[in-house]
Amino acid sequence: MKRFHVHLHVQNLQKNIGFYSALFHQPPTRTEADYAKWMLEDPPVNFAISTRGEGIGLDHLGFQVDSADELTALKAQAQQADLALLDEGETTCCYARSDKHWITDPQGVAWEQFHTLDNIPVFRETAPTAGAACCAPATPTPPAAQAACCNPGSRC
Repeated sequence: MKRFHVHLHVQNLQKNIGFYSALFHQPPTRTEADYAKWMLEDPPVNFAISTRGEGIGLDHLGFQVDSADELTALKAQAQQADLALLDEGETTCCYARSDKHWITDPQGVAWEQFHTLDNIPVFRETAPTAGAACCAPATPTPPAAQAACCNPGSRC
């Protein structure tokens, strides 16, 4: 099963926890000092908010899947469509260890596709890339363009 994922940056976590708890008619599934997440069943949505990032609003969208096979299928779809894809593999972010990859739409909105492997007690186990507000990476380059623009050590 796929679960739609939305991550928003907010200014005041407690006010937003109150608002979204009322909206969803349930408390968050996970709450940390800078983060809250609701795992909604109807509709199936992983909705997260955090105070990380430079501005408020949408950080990224995505699909959370239940199995490694489902993630492999999503990755194959993106590769067949020649979509810009950044494969992070197993990584940590948002208080979870996940296997994930990213694609970016034409407007620059990052889409995370991931399979959660475990919960962890920290937001991230390693320092984020410079300029990264949350977990979303810089816009990846489509595979067809990578050979033309990328040199070892450069960032496309």
